Amino acid sequence: MSPRKPEWLRAKLPGGPVYSAVRKLVDEHKLHTVCQSAQCPNLGECWSRGTATLMILGNICTRSCNFCAVQTGRPTELDLGEPARVADAVARMGLKHCVLTSVARDELADGGASVWAATIRAVRYRNPHTAIEVLVPDFKGKLEDVDTVLGAKPDIFNHNVETVERLQKPVRVQARYDRSRSVLRHVKSRGFVAKTGIMLGLGERTEEIEQTLRDLAGDGINILTIGQYLQPTPQHLPVERWVEPAEFTHWKQFGLGLGFGVVESGAMVRSSYHADEQSEKYTGAEHLNTANTLASA
Repeated sequence: MSPRKPEWLRAKLPGGPVYSAVRKLVDEHKLHTVCQSAQCPNLGECWSRGTATLMILGNICTRSCNFCAVQTGRPTELDLGEPARVADAVARMGLKHCVLTSVARDELADGGASVWAATIRAVRYRNPHTAIEVLVPDFKGKLEDVDTVLGAKPDIFNHNVETVERLQKPVRVQARYDRSRSVLRHVKSRGFVAKTGIMLGLGERTEEIEQTLRDLAGDGINILTIGQYLQPTPQHLPVERWVEPAEFTHWKQFGLGLGFGVVESGAMVRSSYHADEQSEKYTGAEHLNTANTLASA
């Protein structure tokens, strides 16, 4: 049984005209959002800001992660009209920074990489001034499929390791820590901005969190998110502990000290939560680092 949720974990209730407009847009375009499928606690706030994380390749995942509320099963056929509808939705929301994610489609030969590329290109064509951030599965570690996504030139490539190495199997089931790191290292080797995230409250130890952050910093990750795990249903893993705000502050400072460009750390932080602001912070940090380098040369 999970410990009682503390007062600081109170999400904003959905409502307001902007929220209603986003909901209508999602419904009319027959789109899926990770906000709904994964029961994100920030749905009310984000939709009220006029933004949503659009989920492609359907809403049924071939994986059965024990932390995730997205439905598991046998996916339906591919929707070839989806890239155009996603691009239109991004245009109608007027997004300067959009986040795209997907379920895992392990039954497809390329894991859905070709659909990913088509969607990125459609969004870029319709919205040439919009920054595109992708939150992708691991494609079973097949770097040729990762390259298919990178070939469409997303601005930020995000793949979450989710938890410390020891807890990978019980939490992620079909994924692996080393495989996720290899994908992220490959992304960095191709010159792209790499982002990843972890959850706290699953039973990880302090030294394991430290090691995970050291691993990821050593891999050259640019942006890191750290949030509180929330149990979506009684069938999912229980919350082992509620992480105090002061600890999230500690991990932010620890991560920045290791060299991450941006660390977002807080109970309600999620991969795509205020992703536009994370991108702006990273861009600013890059400019500052460049200026410091030139000044010291």
